[in-house]
Parts: sequence; structure tokens; C-alpha cells
Amino acid sequence: MTHLEQTIGYTFSDPALCRTALTHSSYHNENRDRSPGYNERLEFLGDSVLGFLAAEYLYAAYQDRTEGELTRMRAALVCESSLAEAARAIGLSDALRLGKGEEMGGGRRRAALLADAMEALLAAVFLDGGMRAAHDFAHTHILGRSEPRQKDYKTHLQEVLQREPARPYAYRLADASGPDHAKVFTVEVDIEDKPAGRGSGGSKKEAEQAAARAALEALGEE
Repeated sequence: MTHLEQTIGYTFSDPALCRTALTHSSYHNENRDRSPGYNERLEFLGDSVLGFLAAEYLYAAYQDRTEGELTRMRAALVCESSLAEAARAIGLSDALRLGKGEEMGGGRRRAALLADAMEALLAAVFLDGGMRAAHDFAHTHILGRSEPRQKDYKTHLQEVLQREPARPYAYRLADASGPDHAKVFTVEVDIEDKPAGRGSGGSKKEAEQAAARAALEALGEE
């Protein structure tokens, strides 16, 4: 635990909070005499604390963004994969207390488990040191690690087309060329059975995003 505290730059006044944040239910179930609790309640609290801090961060940093854009950016910042990556960066997986079955099943590598533990650790910092300590921890180890994805053109297009009256649309693969290790996909999006946007990328998802952006530009929405 001392090594983790050094890594995150925070020393707990109540070490029991940190131990609980690092304790998975599988360990608790196997060691009830040595484990008074596990981290699921802290995870619940940490999820809410992180949601607030992420919203505050984005509201201040991106003053030209709409509510919908900020909502999508927050989702990208606090999603499971982002939290798991942040957990790995501070070596959280090595500090976790797991049951034997979870350990043998590769629990230390599971993104969902790491993400939950990261939220629990944030909650423990919040309870131990208050909102300022939680703010500093979240900004340093979660929110400040990378820029959030600022544009999700597919979701934006969906929102535009679902306005009253809703307009049907569909993506279709128009072309795939190049060798397997460097394939380029081209996707077209049809709105009301008419071509509305075309885009290419190194994956179908990238191509769909490009096609959605082209459609939004054609609709005057981008």
C-alpha cells in the first residue's frame, strides 16, 4: 500500500479506507476474518464523485461545446477502458487483494475489475481527504491523462436524424481494398435510401465515423 501511496502522491490518514478500496469481494469471501469489507460500496460512491469531477473539468475546459458534446466527452473519459488504463498506469493491479479463484482467472488483467477498483480508490481518497484531495487525484490520474474524444459523428448524426420527424438511415460497406495488414475501408451512409455521406478509414468504425461526418456537413449540421 505504501508503494501505491507514493505513486499516486497521496497518503491516507485512515489506511483502512485504502485497504477496503483494494479488496475485491472474492478476497473478502475467502478471508472474512481478515477482511472487514470490500470495495463495491466505495465503487458506487466513486462513480458519482468521478462523474461530477469530469463534468466540472469539461465544463471549464471546453466552453464552446454543447451539452450533447460534453456528455459524450464525459462518457469517453470515465468509460471502463479509460479507467482500466488509468489503473494500470499507477500499478493498481499489483496492489489489489483478490481471492484465489479470481487470481487464477486473470482478475488482475480484467478491465472491468480494474475500472471498478479505480473508482473505489477515488472514493477512498474523497472520504479520507475531502473533495480537494479527490479533485487532485482525479485530475492527475484519470482526467488529465489524455484528451477526451471530442467528436462522435455517428451519435451526432443519429441525434439529428431522430428529430421529428425521424428519418431512416443505414451504413453500408462500399469498398475494402489493400493488404490485410493495411486494409482501407470505405463506407457510405444512406438517409431515406439516398447516399448522404462517404468516408474511408483503417477500420469499418473509422470509415463509418468519416461517412457520418460527411453526411453532417452535407446537412449543414457540422
